[in-house]
Amino acid sequence: MDLASRKIAIIGLGYVGLPLAVAFGVTRHVVGFDINQPRVDALKRGDDHTLEASSDEISAASRLTFTTDKADLRDCGIFIVTVPTPIDRANRPDLKPLIMASTLVGEVISPGAVVIFESTVYPGCTEEVCAPLIEKHSGLRYNEGFFLGYSPERINPGDREHRLQTIVKVTSGSTPEAAKGIDALYASIVPAGTHRTSSIAVAEAAKVIENTQRDLNIALMNELSLIFGKLGIDTSEVLEAAGTKWNFLRFTPGLVGGHCIGVDPYYLTHKAQELGYHPEVILAGRRINDGMGQHAADQTARLMMRKGIPVVGSRILVMGAAFKENCPDLRNSKVADIVAQLKEYNAGIDIWDPWVDAQECARAFGVASMKDIPDQRYDGVIVAVGHRQFRALGVDGLQALCKTPGVIYDIKGLFPRHVTDGRF
Repeated sequence: MDLASRKIAIIGLGYVGLPLAVAFGVTRHVVGFDINQPRVDALKRGDDHTLEASSDEISAASRLTFTTDKADLRDCGIFIVTVPTPIDRANRPDLKPLIMASTLVGEVISPGAVVIFESTVYPGCTEEVCAPLIEKHSGLRYNEGFFLGYSPERINPGDREHRLQTIVKVTSGSTPEAAKGIDALYASIVPAGTHRTSSIAVAEAAKVIENTQRDLNIALMNELSLIFGKLGIDTSEVLEAAGTKWNFLRFTPGLVGGHCIGVDPYYLTHKAQELGYHPEVILAGRRINDGMGQHAADQTARLMMRKGIPVVGSRILVMGAAFKENCPDLRNSKVADIVAQLKEYNAGIDIWDPWVDAQECARAFGVASMKDIPDQRYDGVIVAVGHRQFRALGVDGLQALCKTPGVIYDIKGLFPRHVTDGRF
């Protein structure tokens, strides 16, 4: 199956879709589609708030156009779906964006088209959920009138080293011919190479276990930090000592949020439970990681009380709101759990994050973030995210934010142990 001359549609222009559209748009005709009109308007100006593509990179993609009009998709022969796949409040897969995208594709697709999904799903979802929707709305039959592929995204927000072009791309297709064509398609923009799997389900499963494995390793470190904390032992010192062994895996404790690690395991456990198997290890890891934000807030409150600082009516600075360092992504940030728990104690909360949008933070956390360093001192300071601006403060800058007496709780271990009151 030769896909070299076909026009490409990218459905969803977020952290995953935009870099893909830009990469293809340098040499191919690409239509970037999103239902968010302000997002499309900003991209037309070369402005990407996710910081995954610069204005120069967008300009260099001279064959890329942006639209919210589905009519602009009708002459495309390849559709790549990169919409979010979140979870709901009960930690169940929320497939609404995927269902909407599949419906949209079905309404505009032409015979012989190829549809590739990059959104994280459970094994079987692409063929069990997406294919029937495309059939229903197109009138075409799967593997006769249209073909499917699955190539899991591996975007790491804020990472300037591991990019689309430098990460091996896993590919798959619904027929051997489709798989070969899809693999060649991605190979044209990924110098790092591709890995073609034998089936769509294998590629889907590979994606969810990549992040499930990382989630479990971090959960182990978090549980160890809880144990060592009760023993009065510095977890970072223990890990440094253990790390001198050649085969020790170097993971560290921390808050686990974002669009992948804190979400993907639930897609796998959902499918396992549908099949009558109750996952124990995976869900245990999720419970530990989901509780670490509340743990950080509780520890900060306890440390304040030990110093005779009333938590009720206190003023606490939370340094960082994004789910990880040096990026503006607030999705599933566990800093929200810290803020919510401190509010339960009737503490006043300020958030300082030079990366995130203040109003987006207000919508997510109920507190707008500050861009600039605060000009006041606080009863408590929580270092929640490892932004480079926070590292640059140094010890003196950090201590200048805290009253005397006051409490500094360093989740990320950015600062020496002797200048903080607690850490993971």
